[in-house]
Amino acid sequence: MIKKILVGLIVVVAVFAAYVATLPSHFHVERSAVVNAPPVVVFQQVNVLRNWEAWSPWAKMDPAMKQSYEGPAAGVGAVSIWAGNRKVGEGRSTIVESRPNEFIKFSLEFLKPMKASHTSGFTFKPEGKQTAVSWSMEGDNSFLCKAVGVFMNMDKMVGGEFEKGLVSLNSVSEFAAMSTKKKKK
Repeated sequence: MIKKILVGLIVVVAVFAAYVATLPSHFHVERSAVVNAPPVVVFQQVNVLRNWEAWSPWAKMDPAMKQSYEGPAAGVGAVSIWAGNRKVGEGRSTIVESRPNEFIKFSLEFLKPMKASHTSGFTFKPEGKQTAVSWSMEGDNSFLCKAVGVFMNMDKMVGGEFEKGLVSLNSVSEFAAMSTKKKKK
């Protein structure tokens, strides 16, 4: 009886491993929204890393999260380092490319809960007085990440947070745009 259970367990593990091996090694998550502010305003909310504290969904998940910054305040070379609860984890984000009012690319290094390296990016396209913003993340999955992905869908997990972040980014950017207009008057 025990031998049959053991053989059955080995078969289940082998079938699961074979299935995991067939899953894509690369992932891409992306969400988009229209923000009620011009690209110059929205771009600054993302390009200046300290501004993320006002709109990032991860800042809301752990208000006690420890954050520090290195390098310039904005643009290429700006670094944000964080350590938070189990939902937020620990890692580092570095701006590796920044084209004013058009595009920002980040290198992401996650240390906890699982080590991983990915890239993330934002695109900004004017739409009248508004901005179409896309937020994406992509990377390669190890076998372990693919196995975890069977139970925790990266698109749903990260995509949902991107959606929340874009809503908050809209609010912060609208306020910043209105404040800028008032100062000009």
